[in-house]
Amino acid sequence: MLKLALNIIEKIEESGFEAYLVGGCVRDLLMGKIPSDFDITTNALPDEILAIFPSAKYENDFGTVILAIKDKDENVLTVLETTTYRSESTYRDHRRPDEVVFEQDLEKDLMRRDFTINALAICPVKCVYGEKYNSRKIIINKKEFFLVDLFGGLKDINLKIIRAVGEPVDRFKEDALRMMRAIRFSAQLGFSLEPKTERGILKMAGSLKFIAKERIKDELVKILKSDMSYEAFVYLNKTKLLQYILPELLVGENMKQNHHHVYTVLKHNLLSLKYCPSCKWQVRLASLLHDIGKPQSMKIIDGQKTFYNHEYIGARMTRKIMTRLKFSNIDIEMVVNLVKNHMFYYNVGEVTEASVRRLIAKTGRDNLKDLIDLRVADRLGSGTPKAMPYKLRHLQYMMEKVQNDPVSVKMLKVNGDIMISELKMKSGPKMGAILDVLLAEVLEDPKLNTKKYLLKRVKELDKMDLAELRLQAKEVIEEKREEDDKDIKKKFKV
Repeated sequence: MLKLALNIIEKIEESGFEAYLVGGCVRDLLMGKIPSDFDITTNALPDEILAIFPSAKYENDFGTVILAIKDKDENVLTVLETTTYRSESTYRDHRRPDEVVFEQDLEKDLMRRDFTINALAICPVKCVYGEKYNSRKIIINKKEFFLVDLFGGLKDINLKIIRAVGEPVDRFKEDALRMMRAIRFSAQLGFSLEPKTERGILKMAGSLKFIAKERIKDELVKILKSDMSYEAFVYLNKTKLLQYILPELLVGENMKQNHHHVYTVLKHNLLSLKYCPSCKWQVRLASLLHDIGKPQSMKIIDGQKTFYNHEYIGARMTRKIMTRLKFSNIDIEMVVNLVKNHMFYYNVGEVTEASVRRLIAKTGRDNLKDLIDLRVADRLGSGTPKAMPYKLRHLQYMMEKVQNDPVSVKMLKVNGDIMISELKMKSGPKMGAILDVLLAEVLEDPKLNTKKYLLKRVKELDKMDLAELRLQAKEVIEEKREEDDKDIKKKFKV
């Protein structure tokens, strides 16, 4: 993809214009990462770019032209954006500039960008304009480029710092979402906030309420996907942004719990996020919100705090929060289901296969691993040193056992309904005996599990005294069941 982007830059230069790779792709290249996309900035106006690339599209007022890169068979390989150098003025909606002015100077374009690490531009050394703007030569992927770094972005990359370009307050006035982006970058890159930038966020936090909920949701998901999502939420709270994103969490900030918990509700929720073993952002969000209903459910009974039914209150609150933030219905149902069921009861000596099947029916088969991951997060977030106690391992064993149903007549390509409809048999004990015999034969030779063969065997077995055959079949089936059960127990160390 880098090669494709450089080809675009070359064609723009051949037409007499400047063009640079700019922003996050440059930052990622300098950090040795593979960029997810490549943005190009140029002094060519949109109409001039369209003249160079007639198939490109220009459908906005911000100078961004969309280029679909195709192969010889007209299949789209990737989509690149080129944007004319521009400066911007006043942002009354805290998002879009009231006026965009196209510029001929790269410096003015870089000045409008959010953070120094994103205000970087490179072009191949063969570009005739490459030595402008105080550029210097660097090597990336064994290729030589001119780097334009007017605000110390490379230094901040090396220092692992998120620093606003110019005055932080001015940048956040332009787009209040940049405050969340600063914290999101810190979580994704493992960087810290530069003190002046952090103070700017603290001062401007209230302007986040002007930002569209969909944009906040998108940043929230990116934070939850990052390796340092816990640290990001600590930052969000410290900078007062959390009260404009998830104010419901803050209700538990000073609420102590009962003797089973050493942390306040808020700290427990945050630590549960920190220790969540799942990489799914939905499970991480459930970990963050799973006890959000505790403040509303708290009662004092016999001198002790109780939180009865907090999971149901929390599920309703989670639905309201995610609806407010414009999450999809699928994601809402998944997270709400996890929050609602995170208190599932399980005691090794009291649980039967039937009760585990009911739990599967209640939570959904696809959610079982997520539910256990949430329980692990809850335990570790409570200060419990052992994440996976015996009873959770036993639950995993039971779930796999009842889910897979490894030895059952359900494995067979014929069943009672087929025997009744195609062979006109009557339902009864004899039918069950025949199915047991068929299962024993299939366990010995799985290739026999075809409808044609089994129906033929049903006719033969229907003429026989099945008492002895059934006894032998049961011995084979039980032996196989015990063998499978040992394998599953070994897997979960129970």
